[in-house]
Amino acid sequence: RSYSAVPKYPLTRGADSVWETPEMLVEIETAWSLSGYLLVCFSAGYFIHDTVDIVVSRQSRASWEYLVHHVMAMGAFFSGIFWSRFVGGGVLTLLVEVSNIFLTFRMMMKINNAQDLLLYRVNKYVNLVMYFLFRLAPQAYLTHFFLRYVGQRTLGTFLLGILLLLDVMILIYFSRLLRSDFCPERVPNRQHKDKFLTE
Repeated sequence: RSYSAVPKYPLTRGADSVWETPEMLVEIETAWSLSGYLLVCFSAGYFIHDTVDIVVSRQSRASWEYLVHHVMAMGAFFSGIFWSRFVGGGVLTLLVEVSNIFLTFRMMMKINNAQDLLLYRVNKYVNLVMYFLFRLAPQAYLTHFFLRYVGQRTLGTFLLGILLLLDVMILIYFSRLLRSDFCPERVPNRQHKDKFLTE
């Protein structure tokens, strides 16, 4: 099993939770719903399972970026699980899974060398829009919200630190996506052809 080949993610219901409890979009710290809470619990369980699986399968070196992301995500989700705070923030971060549908579809076509198909070309533009709507926009909104905790010694400050690190990772992945799909001539040759994190 190659952890660097296909991105993995939990089957989440982030959009449903926001639809059922729209105040989560505004009351990020205090809003709570059973579906949102269970979603955060399930997602934390997924990240724990996947982290253990990566380590046991001895894929840590090839998948270190996943491990860093998983540890940060678990740290954020635990605030909702154990303190019932920022459940809304956890649900909003899981909106990125909508974007992952198109990223996974893209990756499957790349693995099968189908980049010349019209479907791939259409998907790369849809993927770009979904990345903006469900990754960049929610992250920017959450970062703006959590900046109010700067200078405080609270759980919000801890979560802001995690969020800023995730912001950096998401921007790096976005730049890789743009280079790979829209400026392929600028993508450097890699010795490890099976490492798809760079594409």
